[in-house]
Amino acid sequence: MSETETPIEAEGPRRCGLVAIVGAPNAGKSTLVNALTGTKVSIVSPKPQTTRFRIRAVVMQGLAQIILVDTPGIFAPRRRLDRAMVAAAWGGAQDADLAVLIVDARAGLTDEVRQITEKLKKGGRRAMLLLNKADLVDPTRLLPLSRDLNEILPFAETFMVSALKGRGLDKVLAVLAQNLPEGPWLFPEDDLSDLPQRMLAAEIVREQVLRQTHEEVPHHATVETESWAERKDGSARIDVTIYVTRSTQKAILIGDGGAKIKSIGQTARRELEALLERRIHLFVNVKERAGWDEERGRIRALGLDDAG
Repeated sequence: MSETETPIEAEGPRRCGLVAIVGAPNAGKSTLVNALTGTKVSIVSPKPQTTRFRIRAVVMQGLAQIILVDTPGIFAPRRRLDRAMVAAAWGGAQDADLAVLIVDARAGLTDEVRQITEKLKKGGRRAMLLLNKADLVDPTRLLPLSRDLNEILPFAETFMVSALKGRGLDKVLAVLAQNLPEGPWLFPEDDLSDLPQRMLAAEIVREQVLRQTHEEVPHHATVETESWAERKDGSARIDVTIYVTRSTQKAILIGDGGAKIKSIGQTARRELEALLERRIHLFVNVKERAGWDEERGRIRALGLDDAG
């Protein structure tokens, strides 16, 4: 073990707690959670507002079980769906033992980040600061940014990391583990996430919608798993439906001769097979459903509470 490594406790009391990862859209929350977990539990795309509901990921660190809560990015909501997403984010912060505010170091102290920091302060929840993408910023800018944020809310710890490259994350895990309350683990130690497989399938398809389409389509689309049938050979047939609000969005998703939807389905299927370690038969359908993002039933199907 090098001098810079933090030892993992082998003896002592068990610890367990919820750590909410909060921040503005596109700060890198899902990338951070996947990197800390060591596998994919949350979808990632370059587009903001990728995560729509709280996902709990389980990380074992010595005798500590860290339950990371990946929350939607906090932004000014307009639709019923938006309000439910923001409510889920703040609910995650309020329910957690610790909150980690992740800030895109390149963007700095934006009005959005300032508002989130001030609300965290009002909530009184113990919080830590994580400056992400620190490798892409001149080091002389990082300390002033850290100072300005700590003046708004004195953070218990401040980290400067690159979630994408995995830099600085060992220290983050060690400090989180040391600051969790003593208590029994909430999940079996080999669990990675509380995300049901049906929802995982829908999310993996939605990730490809985000990655392979542009303009109006990504955030006007939702994906639901309609059926999951186990087969005798150990494989599974999964039928999912992508709902969009307009016929033009449906045409874009299908593509010329069905090329786009075929690409989305094939890429999602390969990823699901890798994650589930089994053969998957994935069938993807596209339907137009105007106003789905204002429907209480659709919002509840996403695992969100209707925020009204």
